Amino acid sequence: MIAIDNLLISDDVVESQFVCDLTKCKGGCCEDGDAGAPLAKEELAIINKAYEVVKQYMTPDGIAVIERKGQYEYDAEFGWVTPTIEGKMCAYGFRDKAGVVKCAFEQAFYDGKIEWKKPISCHLYPIKVKKTKEYEMVNYEPRDSLCSPACVLGKKLKVPTYVFLKEALIRKYGEDFYEVLDQVAHGYYKDKS
Repeated sequence: MIAIDNLLISDDVVESQFVCDLTKCKGGCCEDGDAGAPLAKEELAIINKAYEVVKQYMTPDGIAVIERKGQYEYDAEFGWVTPTIEGKMCAYGFRDKAGVVKCAFEQAFYDGKIEWKKPISCHLYPIKVKKTKEYEMVNYEPRDSLCSPACVLGKKLKVPTYVFLKEALIRKYGEDFYEVLDQVAHGYYKDKS
């Protein structure tokens, strides 16, 4: 376990290797789970503001779900989450021509229409964050079968999970945190050689 300020980071975050392989998993994390994507409270207002812009990227089914349930919903286990289409794909998801599930928020971001990329929980995946009263637990939790191609590709390319998620980790915790984590990781890899 790595401790940085009030964060407890699983050793797996630096020890594991991971690079999403969308050609194989088809963005399955956007449609496989117990609820929609977890949302931070501050993201709710962002979603409210961005909805009319991202709507053009969404499927008719996704729009229908949002119009029926709202732009987000509260789940007793996970807190605020994105709605899903019949308990499967995120309402903000759509499939590209190759059948890969993409995010309407992320596509609008790439097209320069909004400044917010996507929910931080999605950006950080396969890292999941759990808060306690004293700590924030930062854990590496890929899905066994769904993420196995990403684990294989990460090992092949020799990319540690924390490096693959550099942008997301900096977005969530800042540059200083990432620099400390990187130093700890380099010490880990030096010790292993």
